Amino acid sequence: MAEVASSTLGSPASDNAKFTSRKQHTRTLLDELAHRAESVRLGGGKKRIEREHSRGKLTARERIAALIDEGTEFMELGLFTGWEMYEDEGGCPSGGTVMGLGRIQDRLCVLVANDATVKAGAWFPITAKKNLRAQEIAMENHLPIVYLVDSAGVYLPMQDQIFPDKEHFGRIFRNNARMSSMGIPQIAAIMGSCVAGGAYLPIMSDEALIVDGTGSVFLAGPFLVKAAIGETTDNETLGGASTHSEISGVTDYKMPDDETCLATIRDLVSHLGSRDRAGFDRSDARPPAFAPEELYGVMPETRQVPYDVREVLARIIDADSWTEYKEQYGQTLLCGYARIDGWSVGIVASQRLVVMAKQGKKSHTNEMQAGGVIYSDSADKAARFIMNCNQKKIPLVFLQDVTGFMVGNRSEHGGIIKDGAKMVNAVANSVVPKFTVIIGNSYGAGNYALCGKAYDPRLILAWPTAQIAVMGGKQAAKTLLQIEIGTRKRKGEEVSEAEQVALLEEMTARYEAQTSPYYAAARLWVDEIIDPAKTRQWLATGIEMADHNPHVPRFNPGVIQT
Repeated sequence: MAEVASSTLGSPASDNAKFTSRKQHTRTLLDELAHRAESVRLGGGKKRIEREHSRGKLTARERIAALIDEGTEFMELGLFTGWEMYEDEGGCPSGGTVMGLGRIQDRLCVLVANDATVKAGAWFPITAKKNLRAQEIAMENHLPIVYLVDSAGVYLPMQDQIFPDKEHFGRIFRNNARMSSMGIPQIAAIMGSCVAGGAYLPIMSDEALIVDGTGSVFLAGPFLVKAAIGETTDNETLGGASTHSEISGVTDYKMPDDETCLATIRDLVSHLGSRDRAGFDRSDARPPAFAPEELYGVMPETRQVPYDVREVLARIIDADSWTEYKEQYGQTLLCGYARIDGWSVGIVASQRLVVMAKQGKKSHTNEMQAGGVIYSDSADKAARFIMNCNQKKIPLVFLQDVTGFMVGNRSEHGGIIKDGAKMVNAVANSVVPKFTVIIGNSYGAGNYALCGKAYDPRLILAWPTAQIAVMGGKQAAKTLLQIEIGTRKRKGEEVSEAEQVALLEEMTARYEAQTSPYYAAARLWVDEIIDPAKTRQWLATGIEMADHNPHVPRFNPGVIQT
């Protein structure tokens, strides 16, 4: 097997000025990530955390920490959900829900916990989207899912944005029923409020636990009961632990406190039987050829500087596991077979190294590109490679640093639309698990072709260096400026040069704010913003997760024109 070559930076070292500068830039971004993450993990703030403790309750993240196996890491997804959204409503850190992957009794599970410090765990529109994403991960990968319920229900001021549509609140309960029919274990613990429609979630699970004194579940709370039928009651009588464990029989286990409840969930998970696996190939793992922390010094500070994506791969994949596909053809996309922590994978990666673009057998010496552009030959190569991986049942990993497909007369005459469609078709019809990491640009149709969120990656992750948009900020701002000038001219208004400069600056700032990885993570366009050095760990866990689903359909590529 061929090694991943070191072609641009060699093996970066601390005395390499370029590497040191890049490393410092990346560490600045990581410091910002850590600072923001620390703030988000406080949920509704220290006072509200103290209030939960005074009630004898653990917080959502404390519950998860107590639930997972000691010494293992909770891989949180959607940490920045709701980031800088709903500011008029006081904010909604993490969408009021903590969600991710954790090991319980050495079994990988999806964990979902309402954060009662955020608006009493009420559901905002983004909360529903996040919970649906958690269920989607469980369903796609046949993972057990554990719900730690502590929620006041729908956030009423925004009920029209969360209640009636297909991807709204009701879809949660539909998914409960679907997972039950699929044989995916669901365990729910009622550890606080559980009101109205939200009451169906734990009770539609396979088993339900309730904590005495703090847990309650009912379709209508005491105030609504009084308003609806004139009956006076209280939480405990209406839907407390004793009511549902001794009278209604709605819940299965009555727990004295949070700690006992979480220990009982661990016991229940320990009794789950083994299931068939997909059988993705795995051999003994080898560490990468270079330390993953060296990734900090690989990525350039600016988006115009080229680099060899092989340098990135050399710090993610197992050493000596790289076999490159069509190395000399379609060089703006890199394709090849490798292993990540022993797992066999196919990799499709954007290439930002300066190469001579080719169309067919003709070299285009006047089309030298600093990478990130997909040409016809690159799209053709990637489509063929993706189909090969599907035929061989090999999971796919996409690394995105792409500005889109090549434009202009020569590309259009050469059939770039047709070749791009081949690649999009192959990605869309792919049946093996797909994983996407956005390491730089993710613009336009390049996002689609390299398995953006719309193409069902099992996990889609972003580095702090990522940007996601239809096009780059400068190009977009100039386009928007021309539209604005044209609009004003049609109204008989003149726009001075000074006004144009001010407008351009304003539009650039606004547009670039929307390309931020935090903007994307807030809306769940990506599952998580990760430390580049942990990319290998995330991908290995993702493939292990996908291996739990034994059903890999037969690949049918559909109609691909040649």
